[in-house]
Parts: sequence; structure tokens; C-alpha cells
Amino acid sequence: MPQLPERLSETTASLLKDLGVDIRVKARVTEVHADGVQLADGGFIPSELVVWAAGVRGPEVVNNLDGLEVSRSSQLVVTPTLQTTRDENIFAIGDCAYLVPAGEKRPVPPRAQAAHQEASHLFRQIRRHLDGKPLEPFRYRDFGSLVSLGEYSTVGSLMGFLSGKNMFIEGYFARLMYRSLYKMHLMALHGPWKVALGTVARTLTRHTEPLVKLH
Repeated sequence: MPQLPERLSETTASLLKDLGVDIRVKARVTEVHADGVQLADGGFIPSELVVWAAGVRGPEVVNNLDGLEVSRSSQLVVTPTLQTTRDENIFAIGDCAYLVPAGEKRPVPPRAQAAHQEASHLFRQIRRHLDGKPLEPFRYRDFGSLVSLGEYSTVGSLMGFLSGKNMFIEGYFARLMYRSLYKMHLMALHGPWKVALGTVARTLTRHTEPLVKLH
């Protein structure tokens, strides 16, 4: 994942290797067979189950939205004000938006914090747009990255944590930060009361339900 800091990527790779995961970087797949995966370099990985994760790509219908400009990944190309390039009355945010900030070579990453920031920004800009006021450009701020490996571990890097320096975290504190951010995104969608009741309900069922289904 190129958007992650190098140390975070290396730590995640090390944790996965300790769990017995065989990581092959830049190993291009050419064919998937019933008994495994064929690689471009001639290698073959035997397998009974193949899970294909091809990254973020918009649905095919986006390519036919009245001639709106789309990227190679079928995302709507937008200006710094999050307006589509060919219709200023259409806005796009989140995974369906493709924005390369001024002075940058890569687009805003399709991540939860980017979508959250874009949604908050657009909420204010739509009001300005309806009032006939000029729109303000969107500025993405990377607050850091957290990678959760389930019950095994969590690692992360917080941007500008102390005096503008990044802080690397892992273990229990990183897992606590990950859960806190997840709850924050849930509250933005469902509100605090629904999230609080859902958390209590899951806590109770976790202690009462069996770990193994017997039927």
C-alpha cells in the first residue's frame, strides 16, 4: 500500500510473516485455476481458495453518467472544490471521487478519513453554493494510518502527533486508537445513541454466545 509510511508497511509485513503468511510483492497473476494461481514469472501457487482483492474501482455505470470525466479506475474526476470537471452542479466525494491535489502526483487516497473530511467539507460548501458564494477548495489532511490484524496486533503511525513529528504506535494502545476511530465513523453515520446501544449489545452477546456453533 503506497500511501502508508515505509516503517508501518515493514512492521505489518513482519507481523504477517510471523503468522505464516507468504508475502509476494509485485507478483503479477496471469491465470487462476481450480487448483491454484499462475504467476507471470512462471511460478505457481497451489490453493483451494482464492480471494481476489483488486483495490478500489468504481462501478461500470460511472463511465456512462452523461459524459462526466472518469479516471482509469472508473472514479469521477473532480476539481479542488469537489465539483466534477464537466458539470459544476455535480459533486463527488469518497471512493467515487478522483482528486489530485495541487503540487501532488498521487490522488487523495480512498480511505475512511479522506471520505469523512470530504463529507464535512462538502456539507459547508453546498450551503455556500446555494447562497451564490464562491466555493472553498478541499484540503486533505493525513492524520495517520492504523492497520489492524484482528486479534493478533495493531500498528499505526500518527501524523504530526508531537511538534509536527510522526509517532509510531503498536500493540494495545494502537488497537484502542483503531477502535476509537471506528466508533467515531459509526457515530457520524448513525449517531451516538445507536452506536452506544449497539456497543453494549455486542459486549453482552460476546460473553453469552458460544465460541463454536454446534449445529
